[in-house]
Amino acid sequence: MAEIKTLLDEYGIIHEANKILPGNNLKLKFLEALAELEDNAAHKTSTFPKTRLHKVSGIKQKIYRADIDKISGWCIHVQYADVQLHLKDIIDGQRHNDVIKVIQAKRDRYN
Repeated sequence: MAEIKTLLDEYGIIHEANKILPGNNLKLKFLEALAELEDNAAHKTSTFPKTRLHKVSGIKQKIYRADIDKISGWCIHVQYADVQLHLKDIIDGQRHNDVIKVIQAKRDRYN
């Protein structure tokens, strides 16, 4: 049985994604991204083929970005705390290049 990494959704990101993601295709890709982020084996080997999980550069905090869909630009921001992964925000494809501004606008969410 696969080991599961705990995902915490204290800001209602899953509910928000269900409301704002356009189309069932992106909603399905969001669920696939969550499944990959829950896979502890992916974290041990740092292998994230679907989400391409990587650290956001240009800021002090260790915030990571996981793609929902590379072409549309939709992504999720997450942070590690202890052995858990905290969902912090879902970023619209139109705003994915303004990552620093998005994080600064909601800085109270990020540790």
